Amino acid sequence: MDAANIVDVVSDFVTLKRAGANLKGLCPFHDDRTPSFIVSPAKNFCKCFACGEGGSPLGFIMKHEQLSYPDALRYLAKKYGITIEEKEMTKEEMQSRNDRESMLLVNDWAKNWFRKQLNETPDGKAIGLAYFRGRGFRDDILEKFQVGYCPSGRTTSLSKEAIEAGYEEKYLVNDPDTNDPKDSLGTGLSLKTEKGDLRDRFHDRVMWPIFNISGRVAGFGGRVLDARTHGVNIKYQNSPESIIYSKRKELFGLYQAKQAIRLKDLCYIVEGYTDVMAMHQNGIENVVASSGTALTFDQIRMLKRLTSNITLIFDGDEAGIKASLRGTDMLLSEGMNVKLLLLPDGDDPDSFGKKHNETEYQEYMASHQVDFIQYKTETLMKEAEGDPGKQGKVVSNIVESIAAIPDEITRTLYAQQAAQMLHLEERLITTAVTQELARRMTEKRKEEEREEYRKAMNGYVPPQDELRPSLDFAENPAIAEEKPQPQKRKE
Repeated sequence: MDAANIVDVVSDFVTLKRAGANLKGLCPFHDDRTPSFIVSPAKNFCKCFACGEGGSPLGFIMKHEQLSYPDALRYLAKKYGITIEEKEMTKEEMQSRNDRESMLLVNDWAKNWFRKQLNETPDGKAIGLAYFRGRGFRDDILEKFQVGYCPSGRTTSLSKEAIEAGYEEKYLVNDPDTNDPKDSLGTGLSLKTEKGDLRDRFHDRVMWPIFNISGRVAGFGGRVLDARTHGVNIKYQNSPESIIYSKRKELFGLYQAKQAIRLKDLCYIVEGYTDVMAMHQNGIENVVASSGTALTFDQIRMLKRLTSNITLIFDGDEAGIKASLRGTDMLLSEGMNVKLLLLPDGDDPDSFGKKHNETEYQEYMASHQVDFIQYKTETLMKEAEGDPGKQGKVVSNIVESIAAIPDEITRTLYAQQAAQMLHLEERLITTAVTQELARRMTEKRKEEEREEYRKAMNGYVPPQDELRPSLDFAENPAIAEEKPQPQKRKE
């Protein structure tokens, strides 16, 4: 803490100019047009006089890099060459930490190896680089996302060169944990054959490193090239689950986007790697991809640390429409403000960028965002037109979305908006939302009782008709000590 100098720390991210006894620059925490971020060497403190953000060197790093208190301390210690003496760990904790660090080092080496294959080998240039060039990506975008290429393995093999470089086999392969895949050891860069040989998992693919929010390579995504995609169901392949990589917890592009998300106070969510790259190439950097998986609560909560405003962008076809609707309720339940943006039919962010210049692209993104209630009502009611039964289901669907919103005032406002759009009395929507909230509370209570019953029965989960919610083991010591035995069900 004493060694950290506020000017040194802030200067890594902000261009500062002398202003009397202090220094001044553009605030990194909001879209600052005129320098309002003041750094005081005398007080070892910084503050933005527009948005109010600032603090000590440690506070600045925690906010800017989205790090926890201990991780921010480690960041500063590394910057100033200070060794931190951490608490004494058990052998198991030490081994786990060593395993994680070893796997991250292997991934970093692999990222550089893939890049070298792409940029410096004949096959990489003729096949891998040609693919990215054919998609219209500039060199600065390829560099920004550190993309690479994995050759066929017939003459050049990542597995072989990794072993020669001194990396252990156990960190190259993946040893799945049958109880919890997230506890699996090994990066999965290599596959072990029956003969005991190693072959490259991602052979014949262009490669994207997937950075965690701290900038370490957690895993990879690889795509089979166009010539080999005919008849292939799965074009993309990701690293397997491990102690450093969980697909449901990572968002592609988050590391490159986190500063722009915070500045714009908005995050676009798209479907694929190239969609993210295309938007960066068109000047829109506050964008991430869920990498082909349905949006998860882990991903949403990670984004919530940066912004509460989300715009979902999906292809303008039927599949894209349905995909956009699936994620809204999850986002709403976490208190996010959700808007949707539908591209013209047949376009994704990548193909749309090829048809428009950067200004047109940005103007379209800014002007075609619609509120989720408006979007959902218009889209679903159009499908149900002329069918009262289907229209009733649409109303129920919209009511479920409104009920997912945790804030009561926001729920009320959305209920009013929905009533106007559906041409229904507001009290009908409000009553339906209240009933849906009550139903969810009942379901939650039943689930809690079921979980309590399961614990009391040492893991036995009874069928719903055997569940006796009146038993309260926590409040009845006699019952708690003498746990009931499950009855055998009649065939």
